[in-house]
Amino acid sequence: MSTTPVSVPPIGQVAVIGAGTMGRGIVMSLANAGVQVLWLDNNPQMIEQGLTVVAETYAHNVRQGRISEEQASSRRACVQPAADYAALAGVDLVIEAVYENLELKQDIFRQLDRVVKPEAILASNTSALDIDAIAAVTDRPERVLGLHFFSPAHIMKLLEIVRGAKTDKAVLDAALELGRRMGKVAVVSGNCHGFIGNRMLATYVREARAMLLEGAFPHQVDGALQGFGFAMGPFRMYDVVGIDLEWRTREMAGKGQDVPEVQVDNRLCELGRFGQKSRMGYYRYAEGSRQAEHDPEVDALVQQVSEQLGYQRREIGAEEIVERSLLALVNEGAKILEEGIAANSHDVDLVYLNGYGFPTDKGGPMAWADAQGVSAIRDRLLALQERFGAHWKPAALIERLAADGKRFSDVQEGRA
Repeated sequence: MSTTPVSVPPIGQVAVIGAGTMGRGIVMSLANAGVQVLWLDNNPQMIEQGLTVVAETYAHNVRQGRISEEQASSRRACVQPAADYAALAGVDLVIEAVYENLELKQDIFRQLDRVVKPEAILASNTSALDIDAIAAVTDRPERVLGLHFFSPAHIMKLLEIVRGAKTDKAVLDAALELGRRMGKVAVVSGNCHGFIGNRMLATYVREARAMLLEGAFPHQVDGALQGFGFAMGPFRMYDVVGIDLEWRTREMAGKGQDVPEVQVDNRLCELGRFGQKSRMGYYRYAEGSRQAEHDPEVDALVQQVSEQLGYQRREIGAEEIVERSLLALVNEGAKILEEGIAANSHDVDLVYLNGYGFPTDKGGPMAWADAQGVSAIRDRLLALQERFGAHWKPAALIERLAADGKRFSDVQEGRA
C-alpha cells in the first residue's frame, strides 16, 4: 500500500460492472447527473438489454412529462458499452454491481486493480459483504470502498458509503460529493455485515417472522406497522423484493435453512410463491397489479408450519407487533452507534427514513426512541428479555445513556 498522501482526481468518467437490475439503476443514477459511464458485463446481450431498458425508461419519463426529449437524449449519450476490462483503463471510479458472491467480487477487483489507472477508486455495490475482504485482493485498499445503492437505484434516495479499515478520507469525500451530484442522501457506514440498514433490518425481520410462528399472520403484522406509519410492512416488502432472494442465498451458502423463523419463507418458495413477480407470495396479486390481496391459504400455511414446529399459537395484538418491531430496530441501532459503525444517531435515522420507509413524522427509529426516553426504552427491553430471552438484552450503550440521563442524539463516534 502506498504511503504517499492519497490524491483523488475529480470523478469525470465512471465504469459500471454488471447489467442486472442494480447495474441498470446505477447507470441511470449516474447518467441522470450527467456523468459519463462505461458499462461492462461478461454477457454482451445483458448490456444490449440494459441499454434498451435505459432508453425505454427515459422514453417513459418523457411521456410522463418528467424530463424533456433533450434531457433524455443527453442522458442516453452519457452511457457507452465497454468491450472488456482494458477499455476501463482511464476511468476515475469503477462500481461493481454483480450478485452477492465474495469470490466473484474478489476476482473482479483483482482484474480491475491490474488494468484501471492507479489513482482510480474501486467500489462495490454489495449490500452486506466484507469490504475489507474485497479491498485485500488489491494493491490499493486505501482507494476501495462500498457504494451500496438501494433498489431501484435510479429512484431510491439512499446511498450507504461503506468505509473499509484502510479507506482514505479523500476517497470518502469524493464518494460523498458524487452522491450529492446524483441527488442521493449519502450516509457513511463502517464495515460490518449488513452495514447500517440491512444489519438493523435483520433483527426487525427476525422479530416479524417469530411473531408469525407465535400466533400472528402476515397481514396483521403488516397492518400494525403500516398503521404506525411505515410505507409497507415486512411481508409486503418481501413480496416486492422477492422472497426467493434470501432462500437462494441460504441454499448456496448451505446454512440457515433449518432456522425456525425462515420455515414459512421456505415453504412459500417451495410452492413457487416468490412474491409479486410470481403473482403470489405472502399475498396474492391480480394480473398486472401490485395490490397485495389477503390470501387465507397463506394463513393456513403459517398455522400449519408453526404447529409442526411445536408452537402454542396465541393472539398477538397490534401494540405488541409495533413494540417488538421498533425495539428490535432501536436495540440494534444502539449497538451500531456503540461500535462506531454509524457516526451518530441522525445517520441511522437518515438510513431508515430514506431506505426503509420509516414514517417521516417519527423522525427515524433513534429519534423515536429519544422521544420515548432512553430509560423507558431500557425498561421495555428488559421486560421483553424476561418474556422472550437473551436476544432482547439492552445494548450496553442504552444502559450507559439511561444511567447518565442522556439521549441517542448525544452520541458522536461511539461516545456520549
